[in-house]
Amino acid sequence: MSLLATGTDYEALTAHFRPIFARIAEGTVARERERTLPHQPISWLKEAGFGTVRIPQEKGGWGASLPQLFQLLTELAEADSNLPQALRAHFAFVEDRLNQPDSAERDRWFGRFIDGELVGSGWTEIGTVKLGDVITRVTPGESGWTLSGEKFYSTGTLFADWIDVYARRNDNQGDVIALVNTHQPGVTREDDWDGFGQRLTGSGTTRFANAHVEQEHVYDFATRFRYQTAFYQHVLLATLAGIGRAVARDGAQAVAARNRVYSHGNGGVARQDAQILQVIGEITSLAFAVEATVIRATHSLQSAYVAHFSSDQAQIAAANVLAEAEAGQAQVIASELVTRAATELFNALGASDTRVSKALDRHWRNARTLSSHNPVVYKARDIGDWKVNGTAPTGIWQIGRGEG
Repeated sequence: MSLLATGTDYEALTAHFRPIFARIAEGTVARERERTLPHQPISWLKEAGFGTVRIPQEKGGWGASLPQLFQLLTELAEADSNLPQALRAHFAFVEDRLNQPDSAERDRWFGRFIDGELVGSGWTEIGTVKLGDVITRVTPGESGWTLSGEKFYSTGTLFADWIDVYARRNDNQGDVIALVNTHQPGVTREDDWDGFGQRLTGSGTTRFANAHVEQEHVYDFATRFRYQTAFYQHVLLATLAGIGRAVARDGAQAVAARNRVYSHGNGGVARQDAQILQVIGEITSLAFAVEATVIRATHSLQSAYVAHFSSDQAQIAAANVLAEAEAGQAQVIASELVTRAATELFNALGASDTRVSKALDRHWRNARTLSSHNPVVYKARDIGDWKVNGTAPTGIWQIGRGEG
């Protein structure tokens, strides 16, 4: 029987991690300007046990619920939006282990995470790969498996001890997840992510050249936890909500400190100008609406987690459909409102606030990059089809070269 992670004392959780978030925030602008990967902030989080937030208390973790996890990730994203995304694959793999029966093998994974080890991502292939095909392959052998192939968008791998790799077996062509240790010659990680946003997430190329994989670390993809797509989206949603909070924070601080005014303005200082205050009020309200929407959606995700332990298949299916639908609705809202807030921010400021040294442009760039994941137009279509026709939203999907 698996132990349920249904919640902990959130005040104790935040009392432990908020001082670390504050320290992380102090260096965010400098890291952004200099493109310094956040190895040190990641190490602070590892040392504080951040990777164990969802592990049940009986197993040595915090036992947080999913709403608590994503609220905490929102707070971390307000400090630095790169970090929750860099940890996305880690929390997804922890979630997958939580959905599996209690076993010695599962306890070994929990023990690794309690020791501070982290998991990165290796799912997406680019280039000439056809839709539905998987070039990265695992081959069974007497002493384990060997893995060969190449992944891009391998978020978090530069900071990880393990990589969660989506691959295809060479023997029976089955799709699997292989957990590969990064500390071996067969794994090469590159910092070549060149997107205009979320630059410090470690999302570049990872290559595998006959990398060794332990026998017990290859899992049939069909056994993966059912609400995984909604879960992955929620990490991005929490990150967007955190960016919204950061936009409202930076806008209010900049206006409060601003001395320069316009001759045709409405006050002797910016903080007394009614129109400027209106802009800050609107930005703050947009951020509030996004966070409220995201928090609401996390509760259906928790219900999907709890339902998994039921024997009622209809209940499980309904809970998973609702979790996916609510994650999609939250994505439609967050993608629009956070990017709008990041743009409106500059209506409260001046041209001097566009200087690279202030890095305020990072909010829009990061939000727009996050909003490009899992195309929102398809999510909106799915929601409409679900609402009108009762069609379940798309769960598992792939990307690759089309026939045209």
